[in-house]
Amino acid sequence: MVLLAAAVCTKAGKAIVSRQFVEMTRTRIEGLLAAFPKLMNTGKQHTFVETESVRYVYQPMEKLYMVLITTKNSNILEDLETLRLFSRVIPEYCRALEENEISEHCFDLIFAFDEIVALGYRENVNLAQIRTFTEMDSHEEKVFRAVRETQEREAKAEMRRKAKELQQARRDAERQGKKAPGFGGFGSSTVSGGSTTSMITETIIDTDKPKVAPAPARPSGPSKALKLGAKGKEVDNFVDKLKSEGENIISSNMGKRTSEATKVHAPPINMESVHMKIEEKITLTCGRDGGLQNMELHGMIMLRISDDKFGRIRLHVENEDKKGVQLQTHPNVDKKLFTAESLIGLKNPEKSFPVNSDVGVLKWRLQTTEESFIPLTINCWPSESGNGCDVNIEYELQEDNLELNDVVITIPLPSGVGAPVIGEIDGEYRHDSRRNTLEWCLPVIDAKNKSGSLEFSIAGQPNDFFPVQVSFISKKNYCNIQVTKVTQVDGNSPVRFSTETTFLVDKYEIL
Repeated sequence: MVLLAAAVCTKAGKAIVSRQFVEMTRTRIEGLLAAFPKLMNTGKQHTFVETESVRYVYQPMEKLYMVLITTKNSNILEDLETLRLFSRVIPEYCRALEENEISEHCFDLIFAFDEIVALGYRENVNLAQIRTFTEMDSHEEKVFRAVRETQEREAKAEMRRKAKELQQARRDAERQGKKAPGFGGFGSSTVSGGSTTSMITETIIDTDKPKVAPAPARPSGPSKALKLGAKGKEVDNFVDKLKSEGENIISSNMGKRTSEATKVHAPPINMESVHMKIEEKITLTCGRDGGLQNMELHGMIMLRISDDKFGRIRLHVENEDKKGVQLQTHPNVDKKLFTAESLIGLKNPEKSFPVNSDVGVLKWRLQTTEESFIPLTINCWPSESGNGCDVNIEYELQEDNLELNDVVITIPLPSGVGAPVIGEIDGEYRHDSRRNTLEWCLPVIDAKNKSGSLEFSIAGQPNDFFPVQVSFISKKNYCNIQVTKVTQVDGNSPVRFSTETTFLVDKYEIL
């Protein structure tokens, strides 16, 4: 078999996308495709037509044709099998078999065509292998990105810690009536180093605080102090220099990257010297016909102290849970004190909590098969119709006090049948043709928006749409366990603290 070219063209012979597998000029392929509609006989039902030099093997696709141009001595049976594979590839990347949709995904189709045929000869691949090859998923790249993000977070945390140390040193010097110590290096004087340090510290600390009102105008004049966010100005100056030298700079891409970075990286939380992180993770498995097979929830309070003088403290815990969670304190925590007064403190009051490290002081666990405990119920009803399946999916929030953000309900789809036809939908949807999934995206589910539905139609069987998977994040925890107050061991004086609450999904499936 020698395959000369594969193309998607209109019924008039206009080429939308064409991939030549042998040396062939553009004029030659356009001439062959333009002659193709004239050679077909409408009265005969054939899938190929021949000329003196080439053979056309084609398949109609609504208003388009999928055409393979081969030599006349090629095997027609192999040609037809290759044509079927080409025709199955196109719906994987295009939602609709229309000219504008084909043009939009032309490069994806060309890459897929290259996986099917190499130098005119068919490769031994199937549809799943083509999808895997074109995704080019790299585990090493994921590891590299994860390491880089971790390093960035550690660098930011170290920066904040250093900034607080510099500010504390300056305040101590002011209390003692001494001149602020200089931290300038490379021959800088004490005065200039001290003023520079002051400006560094103020700039770094200000970035951590939420800006409610515009900052007062600073005195005009040049300043060489280190400032966060100055990198953008340096980039702008560099771009201006390139423009002055006659370089063509496309600014839209730079703006797009900046907006994407702003979207991905959330603003830092304003952490006090005593900071608590309350985190819960849920694992839930339901049956498609109803019934909770298993639900398990794990929660923990992590304490982080960044100042030595707040090492000897006690946490006042308010437990309003009525679901029967099992609580467990850290071995070094006074269990009797917690049972009697709901206070978390060390067994030895003279000792301090570790500084600059996350310590788990309290954890809890809830395991149940009670259906009323399900935070978000999902009902998926696929019903067979003449053209495939009509699928109805509903969600309902059971816990009115919860607010679920970035909810994504993922429904698997059968492969090789194209995109689903959406009927009614609350929210938005994304169709991933490579992974054969439909993602139902809802930004917020709360008491005001506690129910919704999605309807779509697609070819397939009812079992093709399971398991349904759910993911979300919430800033309110499922079990009503909160830290309401922090006091010193000596004197019971209150201590300012900050709290970060997260409710995550480890696994949430409807089988």
